[in-house]
Amino acid sequence: MMKGIILAGGKATRLYPTTRAVCKQLLPVYNKPMIYYPLSVLMLAGIRDILLITTPEDQNNFKNLIGDGKQLGIKVSYAVQEAPRGIAEAFLIAEDFIGQDTVSLILGDNIIFGNQLSLFLQEASSIQEGATIFAYSVKDPERYGVVTLDEHHQVVSILEKPQGGQSPWAVTGLYFYDRNVVSIAKSLKPSARGEIEITDINKAYLDQGKLSVKFLGRGFAWFDTGTYDSLIDASVFIRTIEERQGMKIGCIEEIAYNKGFIDRDQLLSLSKDIKTDYGQYLKDICSKQFPY
Repeated sequence: MMKGIILAGGKATRLYPTTRAVCKQLLPVYNKPMIYYPLSVLMLAGIRDILLITTPEDQNNFKNLIGDGKQLGIKVSYAVQEAPRGIAEAFLIAEDFIGQDTVSLILGDNIIFGNQLSLFLQEASSIQEGATIFAYSVKDPERYGVVTLDEHHQVVSILEKPQGGQSPWAVTGLYFYDRNVVSIAKSLKPSARGEIEITDINKAYLDQGKLSVKFLGRGFAWFDTGTYDSLIDASVFIRTIEERQGMKIGCIEEIAYNKGFIDRDQLLSLSKDIKTDYGQYLKDICSKQFPY
């Protein structure tokens, strides 16, 4: 059974002063809290046992929003990251939670959308050995960990924030690993910036010949909503798709229903206290289903 982790820590200083009092992952992205989008990705992958890692001061707000997940037919538990010591630290914090299971990690500020996303997620969540990461072509790869390819389009290296444009393929904040990820994370030394780097975990799997990369090409959208501009871009994109198609992105209640985690009566119950078009949408989907 694969488990899921959402890492929603950090100080989000790039979004100051907005995030001085409100956690970044609780900010609205169009009509939903940001955290709904990464949670929806794990649910689309069929993952129902999820650990949400937060800062100490923000944890109660997440609990007030999501609770234990029972209303969605999933299980949500919580852990604390005391200080931002790197993405890979999530596996050390979650060691007992992971146990002997495979695990997926998604960053709490990542939004991913695409017609074939469910298929990609189901394939990745079925791994028993190795790792699967996702790459997306960007204009500013120097902001990210980047996958470099040889002339045969095989992955040859992963570079952290490279200068010089070696490759446009940025590694997104969504990862799938086998049960060995905890021991690999334990073996890592902090980088020059004092963090345990997720790139080093991916390099370890690459060196073992056990790293698979799925490329999110045309028809996919990925947002790392860590800046003012990307936050606005994501909101505009989601509004455009939802207004045009009449289907919501990142609607965790709808996904729970379509996945069979909850039934029609439970979905109707969830809609009753929502006095907006979001609540009406939940009522409407009880009589029709949308493919993902």
